[in-house]
Amino acid sequence: MTNSRIPTARFPFLNEPVSRLGFGAFGLGGAFGTFDRSEAIEAMHAVWGAGVDFIDTARHYGDSEAIIGEALRSWRGKTPFIATKAEPIGPLLQWAMPQPIEVCFPRGHITRETEISLRTLGVDTLDLLQMHLYWPNWGVEGYWLDELEALLAAGKVRSIGVSLPDQRHDAGLPLVLSGRIHSVQTVFNIFDPLPLDCLIPICARRGVAVLARCVLDEGGLTGTLREDTQFAAGDFRARYFDRGPRQAYIERVEALRSYVPLHAGSLASLALKFVLHDPGITSALVSMHIREFAQQNVRALGEPPLTAEMFEHLRRHHRWVRNFYADKVL
Repeated sequence: MTNSRIPTARFPFLNEPVSRLGFGAFGLGGAFGTFDRSEAIEAMHAVWGAGVDFIDTARHYGDSEAIIGEALRSWRGKTPFIATKAEPIGPLLQWAMPQPIEVCFPRGHITRETEISLRTLGVDTLDLLQMHLYWPNWGVEGYWLDELEALLAAGKVRSIGVSLPDQRHDAGLPLVLSGRIHSVQTVFNIFDPLPLDCLIPICARRGVAVLARCVLDEGGLTGTLREDTQFAAGDFRARYFDRGPRQAYIERVEALRSYVPLHAGSLASLALKFVLHDPGITSALVSMHIREFAQQNVRALGEPPLTAEMFEHLRRHHRWVRNFYADKVL
């Protein structure tokens, strides 16, 4: 893999370039089933060498931070941009009744989480610290935000942000408009382009980075899902695609195949290029702990971008308002 294909964007607050393709580390916690730890580290080294220098993890992702820390210790190149997330107390109930901020992030909790992340990753500073949950009823001020800014002032973190609840793109707007955070992370893909309506353009005007997750819709947009596909024990997708009729999901994906290969080399390439079409997206986060898939994602960025006409066609005619996370407990 070479780095000539990886476009960059400016991380606004820090005014420094980061790769628009990011290594999403959710899979390093075992969410997508078992994997080989040494292969995952080799995959990280390969994508870092190819220019994918943005990595997003979380305290909630099992051994993810520890595996990344191990990869960093054996890496001889430029240190990637490291983003992680402070885990709230209790289950990460993203579609339950919002809990009070005092329950999820009591005083001192964010600081303690940060110290654990720093030790586990083996670094002195985090490039980005995100709260792994935010509800607008928490407001845009308070001890929790003061705590984030204190970590910033102390040099423990270089920027701060929030990861928004699944499909609740509007939840972060008050905080974005407050001017007190530097990034938001949200679900964004062909089936769910709703962040384009308000969140992404407002963030662009306010100089707030946007990190897109679920770009491939947990792998569904790659076109590999079949009626008889079985997922291993512990793989959260064992239930994800069956919250509605699986055939309905497959039919929606099959409707995208007519755009391959004229507009993209694969369905995965189409999905990735769709997300990266808007310059307001700072980085698209994709699981790449399997080297084969990592190489495919890097190759996709070597393809010509979508035309404006094709992008608008996908946005208007393939959005699918549904929520497969309705009863998910992360």
